[in-house]
Amino acid sequence: MANDATPVASRASVSESNRSRILQHLYHNGISSRAQIAKALDLTPAAITKITARLIEAGVIEETGDIEGSKNRRSIGLELDTTRFHIIGIKFARSLVQIGVFDLCGNALGLENLPTVYDDTIDDTVAIIHRRVSELLADDPSIVAVGMAVPGPYLRNEGRTAVVSGMQGWRKINFIDEFSSAFRVPVFIEQDARSGALAHYLFDPAVHTEENLAYYLIGEGVGLGVIENGRLINGFLGAATEIGHISIDVNGRPCDCGNVGCLERYCSTPAIHDMLIDDGEVVRGAADMTHADAARALFVKAREGDERARDMVRRIGRYVGYGCLTIFNGFNPRNIIIGDIVAEAGPLLLDEVRRTVDERSIPEINDTTSITLSTLSADAAVSGAAAVAVTQFLERPSMFFDVS
Repeated sequence: MANDATPVASRASVSESNRSRILQHLYHNGISSRAQIAKALDLTPAAITKITARLIEAGVIEETGDIEGSKNRRSIGLELDTTRFHIIGIKFARSLVQIGVFDLCGNALGLENLPTVYDDTIDDTVAIIHRRVSELLADDPSIVAVGMAVPGPYLRNEGRTAVVSGMQGWRKINFIDEFSSAFRVPVFIEQDARSGALAHYLFDPAVHTEENLAYYLIGEGVGLGVIENGRLINGFLGAATEIGHISIDVNGRPCDCGNVGCLERYCSTPAIHDMLIDDGEVVRGAADMTHADAARALFVKAREGDERARDMVRRIGRYVGYGCLTIFNGFNPRNIIIGDIVAEAGPLLLDEVRRTVDERSIPEINDTTSITLSTLSADAAVSGAAAVAVTQFLERPSMFFDVS
């Protein structure tokens, strides 16, 4: 019996692969004719006609009318309907949890921040997430998946985060057990910085389809997501690219991960908050603020010209630059995109990052690597959570709609 079933399973796998290739082609290239798709994917016109007919019937793609084909012939265009299906994205960032609803192009249809999370309110936050997602699904039947971006190092097969500096209570949450079968739609979970890399790969017109990029997340934690030749680097346990726990000072500050001098201890928002509390003058009342609010207050003062604030932002930028050097030498991406709360420090921070890199990098790598601040309209981790689900929608279409 197993031998009889093998050809059927193989045909189903090939069909799924071809559906996925067609959807991804339309997603990345826009309106295309059947002939153009057949040529790009090296499939027969008959196969394209059969598959696209099923996809049209399922409402996933639609005909757009005549377009110019080869040899000036008229052809009927096809395009992916990116507005018909919606995705929920959820970002977990220690004290901040954000929920958004997005279309397949990453356009935010709604965003909300949950109440600030503390170590003793994590269980309450999880309960709120269950309730809000259920409410969103009841209100919007076009939602087909939930994506989650969680702090790293995320052990993807176990479903939990190994270290969450400053808020270890999150370690007891097993995201797979808690959420994977909790809703009427599938749930996909990824480390937050890798989610951010996917967000730029799918949604950022400046680097859209760029196959070698790194998203450098600097917020309540410090993380890195790297796309190499169009694929995320994950590592054996899912804990690769954890730049926040690479030491920049072997005699430095102790970290919850067990190491000392970790990058995260010098340029994350908790580290910035500590600087402001120790100083006491740059941002008055910082001790009573959240990490994010304290960092943003510093950035406002720096933009207003306060020289002490500007000096502190430059110091932070230098640490961020040390991280860029590690990214240069460890992964050699074409683009490094700095995002999350610390990126809001703006050009002053970026200038110091580039100055540090210019001083210390291999010239050939420096000359061919761009370093920019994220320009996505929504935070890259929450839109990245959506991107995690969008990626699955494009790669495994039969999970989301009937193509039989």
